Formats: sequence, structure tokens, C-alpha cells
Amino acid sequence: MTDVLTHLTALYAQTDDPWNFDHSPYEQGKFAATRAALTRPHYPTALEVGCGNGALAQHLAPLCDAYVGMDAIDRAVVAARNRVPGATFVTGVYPCALPITRPDLVVLSEVLYFLTPDTIARLAGDLVAQAPGAEVVCVTYLGDTAQALQGHAALDLFRTAAAPALRLREVAATALYRIDRGTVGGDPA
Repeated sequence: MTDVLTHLTALYAQTDDPWNFDHSPYEQGKFAATRAALTRPHYPTALEVGCGNGALAQHLAPLCDAYVGMDAIDRAVVAARNRVPGATFVTGVYPCALPITRPDLVVLSEVLYFLTPDTIARLAGDLVAQAPGAEVVCVTYLGDTAQALQGHAALDLFRTAAAPALRLREVAATALYRIDRGTVGGDPA
């Protein structure tokens, strides 16, 4: 994880938007597709692990009474707080205590492949234990992640570790990403 943190810190040292979230048609389309993949018009609480600079939160937080994002990079968290002042953003490197328990929505957008297989399994277990009934949305990048894990492999590890309590099914896909959704303790939504 140290190499990943060093890589992410270096990316954010140059800019608050290292992936060009604000101007990339790919990112903007993915954000819109993620919002469209949600099954409810409103969620009391939401948790986004790996929230980055809050670009996705900007699209999803208006649907929630309380939106909490967590990211490993301080500069990203500061940028997220500035972007979505009504939400809560905290710095945390998973594995750690999740900043909220029993969220109604969990968002894992292009974050799983930054984790190790053991950490992915632990996150799946924590979510199954702490988020019964939560809708879980996983957005997976399908290109080269430049990490030890590729998107499909990371998603497969998460799916296996969360089963049978969480069964995800693909609800949207392009050549570059896919979105999977399920409910903890329920049938795939």
C-alpha cells in the first residue's frame, strides 16, 4: 500500500484534479451513469470509499441527507470539502474504521484495484457486517490500472469475499468501465 500512497500523493501534489474529472467526457459520463445506476431517488446516508476530490460526490450528495467520503490523500479530502461543503470528508487509509456505520448507500468507484487482495476481502466483510440493507455500487475501470490488480480482478475478489450476503450484477458498461450494483442481504438490484 505504501507504493500506492506514494503514487497518489505524487499525483495530487501537482493538482487537485489529477484525472481531469472536471473536463473529461469519460469522467463526466461515468458520473452520470453512476447516478443513473442508483435505484432510489433518496438515501438517508451514503459512504464513498476513495472519494478523491469529491467530483463524484458532487453528483450523488444531493440525493442524500448525509454523505460521507473517505480518501487516503489529505489534499484530495480538502478539495472534496471545498467542492461539496454540505458533505463530510475524512482522511483515512483502509483498513481502518469506516467513518460511518449502517450507510444506506456505499459507493466504491475505481478504488478496489488500489487495495491488496486481503484488504479487499476485509472491506467486503466490513460492509456486509456494518451495512445490512445498503445498496452497494461498484464502478470498475476496465483499462490498465497501472496497479498490481486490474479492475476485473479486484471486482472479482470483492464479489467473492462479499458473497453470498452481497450479490452484485452488472447494470451498465462501456468499453472503459462497468457498474455493478447489489444490496447487502438482498437480491441484486
